[in-house]
Amino acid sequence: MKRATTLRRLALWFWFLMLPVAALAQAQLGSAAALRAKYEGVQAQLDRNVFGRPLVLESTEASGQLSGDIFAVLSHPFAQVSGSLSQPAVWCDVLMLHLNTKHCAVRGTATARMLAVSVGRKFDQPLSEAQRVEFIWQPPNVADDYLSVRLSADKGPLSTRDYRIELEATPLSNGKTFIHLGYAYAYGVAARIAMQGYLATLGADKVGFTATGKDSSGEPAYVGGVRGVVERNTMRYYLAIDAYMDAPKQLPQRLATWFDSTERYARQLHEVEREEYLSMKRSEYKRLASGVAE
Repeated sequence: MKRATTLRRLALWFWFLMLPVAALAQAQLGSAAALRAKYEGVQAQLDRNVFGRPLVLESTEASGQLSGDIFAVLSHPFAQVSGSLSQPAVWCDVLMLHLNTKHCAVRGTATARMLAVSVGRKFDQPLSEAQRVEFIWQPPNVADDYLSVRLSADKGPLSTRDYRIELEATPLSNGKTFIHLGYAYAYGVAARIAMQGYLATLGADKVGFTATGKDSSGEPAYVGGVRGVVERNTMRYYLAIDAYMDAPKQLPQRLATWFDSTERYARQLHEVEREEYLSMKRSEYKRLASGVAE
């Protein structure tokens, strides 16, 4: 019983370590021209890759730092993408698609907003058992051909710190939108211990998307460890953005789209069954709509 409780705590702690942040990831390119230049530079990878969609995924690991970046094409016009993702409430809807997000609410005033995000386990649970991280919403940079969004949290559970989310977007000539989504975080000794415990137990068999060679049967071998976790969550948040843009007003469709999209990469992303996920999220959104305090 004690071992099971310890494993559950490790799983929850490791979820905190994977909250999306970008201060340590690839720096924002900073302009429409720079983002379009990046698009030209990765276009060959966007056209042909293992994902079956126009997407490039990168990750890095350094001393006390982890980061991930996705460059992708959304099949939605820039005006729609910018109009949606420049709003903090929309980011709550994006974050809520993730298995571990239990509650998200925009707090503060028009000039000083934050996202209060409660996170927990991969099943329905009381908010009293979840933990909260507060992301500061920085006023977005919105132009006719460029969007830049940033959120930040100075500290998180254990010894994690410097949480960031960053997203950039620019229109393409074909009516679609090119985006850059990045995240990273810094961590100390307590978080490192939690990582080691998770990777030795619940996360021992989990992998990311970067191929590192072939296994003994000739199949692709994928990166594991903390880079694997970063890559899995990078993909989950990209798919959440894509699912929101597909169904901004239709919650049931949005939930189904996100889950079905993750199942395309079941080797990396499968955690629960479809009805279990949908039931959990319906319950969480019902609680959110009821105004139950987090």
